[in-house]
Amino acid sequence: MGKTDEPFSSTIRVVGNVAGDFPVSVWVTAANCRMCRPMARSFLVLPITEFLVGSLVVTQNTSLPWPSSYLTKTVLRVAFLLHDPSNFFKTASFLYRWDFGDGTQLVTNDATVYYNYSIIGTFTIKVKVVAQWEQAMPDAGKGTMQKTGDFSASLKLQETLRGIQVVGPTLIQTFQKMIVTLNFLGSPPLSVCWRLKPECLPLEEGECQPVSVDSTAYNLTHTFRDPGDYCFSIRAENVISKTHQYHRIQVWPSSIQPAVFAFPCATLITMMLAFIMYMTLRNAAHHKDLVENPEPPTGVRCCCQMCCGPFLLETPSEYLEVVRENHGLLPPLYKSVKTYTV
Repeated sequence: MGKTDEPFSSTIRVVGNVAGDFPVSVWVTAANCRMCRPMARSFLVLPITEFLVGSLVVTQNTSLPWPSSYLTKTVLRVAFLLHDPSNFFKTASFLYRWDFGDGTQLVTNDATVYYNYSIIGTFTIKVKVVAQWEQAMPDAGKGTMQKTGDFSASLKLQETLRGIQVVGPTLIQTFQKMIVTLNFLGSPPLSVCWRLKPECLPLEEGECQPVSVDSTAYNLTHTFRDPGDYCFSIRAENVISKTHQYHRIQVWPSSIQPAVFAFPCATLITMMLAFIMYMTLRNAAHHKDLVENPEPPTGVRCCCQMCCGPFLLETPSEYLEVVRENHGLLPPLYKSVKTYTV
């Protein structure tokens, strides 16, 4: 173990023979009073491992505000940084076996490589580092020593939103449903916003309500009620870039308007309701007449008088009188008597 002192700093070098985590405590006292109360204290855990210590650093010329996000078709710089503050491996030679996660593998002697991803997605770059050096042995000979380490870094590759392809009609009639397909030339997820305007002008912030799209295609539907010239103003963006697109459309009056069918339909419905009300009132009135005037039909009354008359009348003369009145065949038994007053 060695020690160097500088104003307001102190450095120690430790060589661990056994792997593990070792706590290290540091306290500061006055130079002329080591047994006095410490003026400052610090504590850390020192991990000792049998493997190499280091990290992968991925950089790209474009600066993006999102961590671990990079562009496709743009060169990436991947470098391995060895943690060796004591220069223990200054005489060692290194071998690097790279795996870029898309099926590409590479072996180099250099700690820095450059790679270009052509497709979007999430990839993991892996590298196996092998360090070799010669070291004096106890028997006055030299032996080859070796240490290894495995390191990785996760990357998310995305494409810039290069444009929007609009597929849809440019001429349509009123009251006809229109479908417009938007094909995005970029990687999702996307935030899409659109609005119908009389002129093709860019959308301002807060001018429309954005929707989230998880694919590279999206359908817009709209039904025009008024004829005229319109323009679809469309804005789309992903985590890398954004773009605008416009689609002009002419709307002509429809040859068959929905109002043409309104009057016949209303007339038919009114007639049906009137007929239903008439039948309801008619049935109610007929039922009321039957309840208030339960008079049997004429044929039944005549039949009763003809068949049952002899049994209901008290004398034969009354029966003959009824027959005379009904048939008109016999003269009446009684003649009217005229009365004169003098």
